[in-house]
Amino acid sequence: MVRRLFCVLIFGFVSVANAATRPPNIILITLDTTRADRMGFMGSKSGLTPNLDELARQGVVFTRAYAQVPLTTPSHAAILTGTYPQFNHVEDLGSPMAKDLPYLPDLLRRRGYRTGAFVGALILDPAMGAPGFDRGFEKYDAGFHRKKPGEDRYKSVERRAGDVVDRALAWVQKQQGAPFFLWLHFYDAHDPYDPPQPYKSQFPTSPYEGEIAYTDSEVGRFLNALRARGLFAGSTIAVMADHGEAFGEHGEQRHGMFLYDETIHVPLVIKMPSSHEAGKRIDARMALADVAPTLLEITGTPVPAVMQGRTLMTWINGVKPGDLKAAGGEAAKNGDPVYAETNYPHKAFGWSTLRSWRAGKYLYVQAPHEELYDQGADPSASRNLAGASKAVTETLNSQLVQFQERTSREWKEQVKIDPAQAENLRALGYLASDNSKTAESGEDLIDPKDKIQVANSLHQALVYLEEDRYEDAIPLLERVVKDEPRSSTGHLELGRSLIHVKRYDEALPVLQNAVEKMPSSGMAHFELGLAFVKTGQWQQALPEFQAAVANSPKSAQLHFYVAAVLTKLKRTQEATKDYETALEIDPGHFQTNLIYGRILFMQGNKIRALSLLQNAAKAEPESRQAHMYLADVYAAQGQVARANRERALAQQGREINTSDQ
Repeated sequence: MVRRLFCVLIFGFVSVANAATRPPNIILITLDTTRADRMGFMGSKSGLTPNLDELARQGVVFTRAYAQVPLTTPSHAAILTGTYPQFNHVEDLGSPMAKDLPYLPDLLRRRGYRTGAFVGALILDPAMGAPGFDRGFEKYDAGFHRKKPGEDRYKSVERRAGDVVDRALAWVQKQQGAPFFLWLHFYDAHDPYDPPQPYKSQFPTSPYEGEIAYTDSEVGRFLNALRARGLFAGSTIAVMADHGEAFGEHGEQRHGMFLYDETIHVPLVIKMPSSHEAGKRIDARMALADVAPTLLEITGTPVPAVMQGRTLMTWINGVKPGDLKAAGGEAAKNGDPVYAETNYPHKAFGWSTLRSWRAGKYLYVQAPHEELYDQGADPSASRNLAGASKAVTETLNSQLVQFQERTSREWKEQVKIDPAQAENLRALGYLASDNSKTAESGEDLIDPKDKIQVANSLHQALVYLEEDRYEDAIPLLERVVKDEPRSSTGHLELGRSLIHVKRYDEALPVLQNAVEKMPSSGMAHFELGLAFVKTGQWQQALPEFQAAVANSPKSAQLHFYVAAVLTKLKRTQEATKDYETALEIDPGHFQTNLIYGRILFMQGNKIRALSLLQNAAKAEPESRQAHMYLADVYAAQGQVARANRERALAQQGREINTSDQ
């Protein structure tokens, strides 16, 4: 025992000494939507992950690592801040990262690290679905946009792993002298599952596995490039999934609704510099919130006291809490209890939030219908013991409540998702809602277990909507509102789908129902306003768009709609304020530049009109209207050649419907 402790202390001294000269490079690799049981190093016999398996042999494997949220953005917030969702309040898609949170890239940059991030999807784009995630990064490679008609999704809302690797390696090539922190995020295993060749042919009936195999090959290419550059051996490389994926277990399809192992148990490997402790497997429970403090300690960076995760270095170095205390016990055997939650059922459907607590041999799920599983005897969580083991259930519930209270902080800011953000999230298969429904007096919130088929139908409808298959989505959505009449999101999605197929009169009562159910939802007011516009009821549309602006005052799109309606009602002077506000928020906003530019031209303000219409043509180079309007301005200024050029571009362009943008 004494010799072992002495060796550990010596290694710690050497690590700190090395950190004083040049701390190791830190490489964080996150695998979106990747189940632990698909990894060879976690027991899979499918042969999907030879490169990750090789890395695992050179690193430390944590066999019982758990995500804190089964959703991309909140889970990454826990990884990068070392805090729990009830503290960081990145509890939902589109939630901002607060500036006062401890943040791994920011802390390492202050330490002297060069910092770069290369993410695989719009969901982690700070300008789209992850505001504030770029703090501390010198380079944050995102730049995604909504998919345009006929556009490849891999050129718009996501990137394949190979593209992420290429971009990251180009950045690594430029790093000299200072150590670097590099984050690579691979989104490929997220649905829709569409692996490139040859993986599509190799996995014709299991495209999810094909995506994992493809991602593994690209991770291997990246690691080989590090070896070729002499950067592999001395670097710390941490690989983990942000959450898993469900394929009908417990009724769920995909992820976000439940907290069972299929979506919460994740792979986690940390390769230390010089492969210290290579091949070690640690079976104690760990949380993804433990990753940030661990990486900070490896670099010799002080861990902020506000970080709630615990460093894993004690386990990596081989000293267990039981050894230090000269006693065994549950903590030494199983590690600390692990907390997880999902607010998605509540935000998307108005149902109950779920919370889980993994302690000892048990998984406890706090829900309207409580759940308790003995994970040793029942790893698939198929036998609920809550009714028969009330004392254990009450004890674990008490522990969960105490932990949540101890790790929470008050947060008054309510996230408001504007229509553009909602479209971004829908494009990735997520229901976006600013619904904040709470249980009314005497009303019990629904347990998601009781309505999981409703959620599955909604998610399948989203798949159809992403493929512009509105006629296929509408029957599913009609079934949803029939099976769950209180579903505000179901009414909202059905209403907007009816608009897309030009069934405007049918959409109106559905969207009015949605507004009644969530009167504070800017999106519901927006869609209802749009339905009024489509039916020519401009006067009725105005208060709906104004209500939407009141809920999302920083949305350029909503200010544009208010201005456009005021213009239609011949209240142009009033409209000017909202046009100008839209441009203050987003100077490149296509619709505002186009329509307001045209209005200014008609009013005789040719100089300002020219500037705005040039912005419109820059934002949408294929817009026929933008080039036509520009031609008129140039012609009025006597610039015949430029006017003719714009008319030629207009002939090559296409109509872009400004009311549906």
